[in-house]
Amino acid sequence: MPFVRCKTNARIPLHTMPSTPSSAADTPASPTGTVGLSVPAFSPLYQQIKGLILQSLQSGEWKPGEAIPSEIELAARFRVSQGTVRKAIDDLAAENLVIRRQGKGTFVATHAEHQVQYRFLRLLPDSGDASVEGPAERHIIDCKLVRAPADVARTLGLRTGESVIQARRVLSFQGIPTILEDIWLPGQAFKGLNAAHMANYPGPTYAMLELDFGVRMVRAEEKIRAVLPDQAQATLLQVTPATPLLSVERLAYTYNDVPMELRRGLYRTDTHYYRNELN
Repeated sequence: MPFVRCKTNARIPLHTMPSTPSSAADTPASPTGTVGLSVPAFSPLYQQIKGLILQSLQSGEWKPGEAIPSEIELAARFRVSQGTVRKAIDDLAAENLVIRRQGKGTFVATHAEHQVQYRFLRLLPDSGDASVEGPAERHIIDCKLVRAPADVARTLGLRTGESVIQARRVLSFQGIPTILEDIWLPGQAFKGLNAAHMANYPGPTYAMLELDFGVRMVRAEEKIRAVLPDQAQATLLQVTPATPLLSVERLAYTYNDVPMELRRGLYRTDTHYYRNELN
């Protein structure tokens, strides 16, 4: 059955540079290697600076919620104009990787920020106003360490049989079970994650993964198709096996395009709809 692929953020190019920049104005030193996707030599200068800033984000030089250096400081660091740095930061802000705060500076974005909470969740109530129903109620059915099935391991870039955290949960809105999710996370990166941790965290799950385990999801890809649930899935969502559901398979990435989460969800759409902005 055909499916629709949706991207919630743009692919992120990264590359490195020597610690000492070139003395030529607006000409950053040539990178000594590449990390993730390479940037062509003819790419605009601001994109090269964007890649260098992303390299610092990836390495943890500036952590989620922390301020990054000012445009003037970054311009001096990379030996480019302040305008070039501003354009690079504009791109990062548009991709929700940094947040500008008037009069305070630019900060590393975090899933705990109000502006980006639930930004990967595209399901809205028929009214179109998500604030009416409030945050989802989470019921964790299971969360355990297992050996990765072949398809999960392949998707997450792991070896078959390598450990993964496998979780199943139901998200309800106003008491109505609406989303059934199966989640797989690399076991090494999320060591110690359990059902109680997932259930008791007060904010978004991606904020918990970021703040408690140091892994920030920066973009995601989704595959969407219409399906019928099996009996167990129908029971958990309180529908019949003849009820059409929206199947959403999401692969979320951290910096450097490293896949860090596979999430397969079944969405009820009798009171909600899936909304995505295309630009």
